[in-house]
Amino acid sequence: MSKVFVIHENSAWVEPLRAAFAQDGTPYEEWFLDQGVLDLRSPPPAGVFYNRMSASSHTRDHRFAAEYTGAVLAWLERHGGTIVNDSRALRLEISKVAQYEALTKFGLRTPETLAVVGKSNITAAAATLGFPLILKHNRGGKGLGVRLFLSAAALEQHLESDEFEEPVDGITLVQRYIQAPEPFITRLEFIGGRFLYAVRVDTSEGFQLCPADACQVDNSAIGSAACPAVAPSEKFQILKGYENPAIPKYESFIAANGIGIAGIEIITDQNGVTYTYDVNTNTNYNPDAEARAGLFGMRTIARHLRSLLDREFAAQAA
Repeated sequence: MSKVFVIHENSAWVEPLRAAFAQDGTPYEEWFLDQGVLDLRSPPPAGVFYNRMSASSHTRDHRFAAEYTGAVLAWLERHGGTIVNDSRALRLEISKVAQYEALTKFGLRTPETLAVVGKSNITAAAATLGFPLILKHNRGGKGLGVRLFLSAAALEQHLESDEFEEPVDGITLVQRYIQAPEPFITRLEFIGGRFLYAVRVDTSEGFQLCPADACQVDNSAIGSAACPAVAPSEKFQILKGYENPAIPKYESFIAANGIGIAGIEIITDQNGVTYTYDVNTNTNYNPDAEARAGLFGMRTIARHLRSLLDREFAAQAA
């Protein structure tokens, strides 16, 4: 029987989707892609494949989960499988450089950025860009390596300290700091390639802005009852009646890059200029914010996947 196959490496983040599948009676199976064997001689099972692989998978001791997922997606694509967030989407998930280049093609402004390989080259790149600036990892997630620097002296002190984190892919981004008039960013959620809602995220406590990383819980607690994926948070507020003339551009960008489901983060500076700085194809949702607004991302995802599964079933029966 056809079913939905959920590709991931973090069980805690899938829990709300499991509940949504149970509510709708959708048959599904999870593929936990940390390590294993992929038999390229065999065809994949019938169904719909939803890729939720995370750029931050290596921080949970799943160093090659993204690479393994890339192999699985190539296999599925060769056999013509129905995939939500395909290999093009995975490429963007694990590279902000790839994100920015793809966004720019659609007239979406991104922050001025220099991609640096080699710690010794960061100082010169920073001098070229000027201060204030942000360092971040190209392959990020969870705010990995994100630091704000107001001066060259502060940057040098950081680079010489044990706090500097080498990015897993070797690429550090030196990026222009976008000063917002208030400490908020906006996250645009898309499901089935269409805009669902916008959520305002409070950045006053730092850069770890994923709804599943919002509360003060040690990473070792992930998977426990204290998992931040289900923790309450006032950091997130869904904006009712939100309008943005760039939404059609985002939807075109999504369609052109094999993305079915994503959260896209934007920030508007003091001059009213909006920048797009992150695309999350394994997006999560904050349950408190959704309950207050009466909008539910995982339920919408489950229904979308079920509609794709029904379409697959109808095609097989024809």
